[in-house]
Amino acid sequence: MRILFVGAGAVGGYFGGRLLEKGVDVTFLVRERRKREIEERGLVIHSVHGDAVLKPKLLVAGEPSAPFDLVVFSSKAYHLAGAIADARRYIGKETMILPLLNGMAHMDALWEVFGRDNVLGGLCFIETTLNESGEIVQTSPAHEMRFGEWPNGRSKRTETLASLFAGANARFRLSEQIAADMWNKYLFIATMSGVTTLFRAPIGPIRSGEYGSVIIERLFREIQTIIQAHGAPLTDEMAERQRIQLEQIASTMKSSMQRDMEKGQLIEADHLQGYLLALAKRYGIDAPMLEAVYHNLKIYEASRTAAH
Repeated sequence: MRILFVGAGAVGGYFGGRLLEKGVDVTFLVRERRKREIEERGLVIHSVHGDAVLKPKLLVAGEPSAPFDLVVFSSKAYHLAGAIADARRYIGKETMILPLLNGMAHMDALWEVFGRDNVLGGLCFIETTLNESGEIVQTSPAHEMRFGEWPNGRSKRTETLASLFAGANARFRLSEQIAADMWNKYLFIATMSGVTTLFRAPIGPIRSGEYGSVIIERLFREIQTIIQAHGAPLTDEMAERQRIQLEQIASTMKSSMQRDMEKGQLIEADHLQGYLLALAKRYGIDAPMLEAVYHNLKIYEASRTAAH
């Protein structure tokens, strides 16, 4: 089976690299600059689970290639349109599409271009980044990629993927409830990124402040209400597990969106919080905490645009 990872960044480069390390036929679709980096230094992974230096097959958009069996999208949401445009020529009628983006808005974009039949559900749990040399630095105990038929169930093709991924130095998990898993993560990450970007602080100091826990709780419940009003497969029990996790995660933990803001980079405000606010409006739900979070993110985006 031939697999194409669209991009070789912190997420796609890590999971693609772990599969390549196992001997899976993996190719990375990259820009010219990234191609030169990898050709010169290799695809370098520094990880708490073991380091690796790999020499992958690389493809630049527009170069000829037969369609792949699986194409994995792991870009940030604001790069998705470009990633789709670059990858379309390598996607055939039977090609499986596996997105690893946060949130849910990207599913609509992928369905619109590729139809529903070949788009799987997917997500990942990992803390990773690229350093100044383009090397992948992975620091969390969790390094899990989860995938499955949308919205639930299993099939011969996903079982084939599970067999192919088995034994790699990362956790590749076949889920029979991938839609529920994705909405569950969305609740957590929208709350976590919302409060850490609002206060520009790790989760610990926010939780310990006089009003911090109250603000986290209010934002969490607003998002839970919106997701459940939308009819998503998120039960009260699932939500409670996420709420407890927010109380228990390491006090030094930052969201990836907060880290992006600290670096002056683009953020996924519209894809994450903006998408939820659109749903809130659709269902007539008041969400003042979520509105405050989103307004803060849009102020950042405006200041970043002005600076550039």
